[in-house]
Amino acid sequence: MAKLEMLVGLFVKSEALYLKYREAMTPILRGVGGDFGYDFVVGKVLKKETNNDINRVFTIRFPNKEAMDTFFSDEEYIAIKEKYYKPAVEYTTIIRSYEITE
Repeated sequence: MAKLEMLVGLFVKSEALYLKYREAMTPILRGVGGDFGYDFVVGKVLKKETNNDINRVFTIRFPNKEAMDTFFSDEEYIAIKEKYYKPAVEYTTIIRSYEITE
């Protein structure tokens, strides 16, 4: 069965709040079988297909679509997103979503 992965670009305006978001949401992500792959802090973007600024790029993966939907609709996750993510992140850009096989 193929796993789902997203390549995401963010413009993080508060590293401290974003770190709190990551710390709080990671157990929920892992609880549905998801995880982060790559994670980069970006100093310079040479080409992009959006007007959004990007200073962070990462991959996030899930074992299947159901796990992804469960994660993003989890009430605890939504509360964490409201508290930390929304004030920490100016822009979110989903660069690509794709299936991976291992």
